[in-house]
Amino acid sequence: MKCMYYLAPSLPTSSRISEDLRDIGIADWLIHVISKDESGLKEQKLNSSNWLETHDLIRDGFIGANLGFISGVLLAGAVMLFKPFGEETPGVVFFFVIVVATLFGAWVGGLIGMNSDNKKIQRFKKPIDEGQYLFLIYSPKGYGEKVKQMMAERHPEATHVATDNKFINPFARVRRKKAALDKT
Repeated sequence: MKCMYYLAPSLPTSSRISEDLRDIGIADWLIHVISKDESGLKEQKLNSSNWLETHDLIRDGFIGANLGFISGVLLAGAVMLFKPFGEETPGVVFFFVIVVATLFGAWVGGLIGMNSDNKKIQRFKKPIDEGQYLFLIYSPKGYGEKVKQMMAERHPEATHVATDNKFINPFARVRRKKAALDKT
């Protein structure tokens, strides 16, 4: 499932885009809008983006878990080398040292991610702050061209700024359309 990013200039345009997307078969739960004007989105009954789309909880949690795992392996190696619990330390101790360090790293990374903007959305912060509306349109297989065609025909004022083949993967690259973003 691809995620297509479109910038719309106004709330009425955003409402019409959402209606037209529903008309071509895109379900409501596949259309999310990021905006400064959250109350306007609710007023127009548009789906606001969810918390995982706007924050880096998953990405930073994975990074923290990896750093925690590496630290846990190093700590388990130090326990094995220095033997602070005696000569007959059971192997399960080393396993739990690694597991606890990994979980702690994931927890700390998640806390950091809760406080930071999603790296994929961050590049669109300026247009959003200027009052534009960023659409995240998750197109099911076979609908990508329908969405692009409909948007080009009915909403030339909306700009296709990027496509993400895997929005779920927090480390995937977003193919940004530089010329389109420079116009905004």
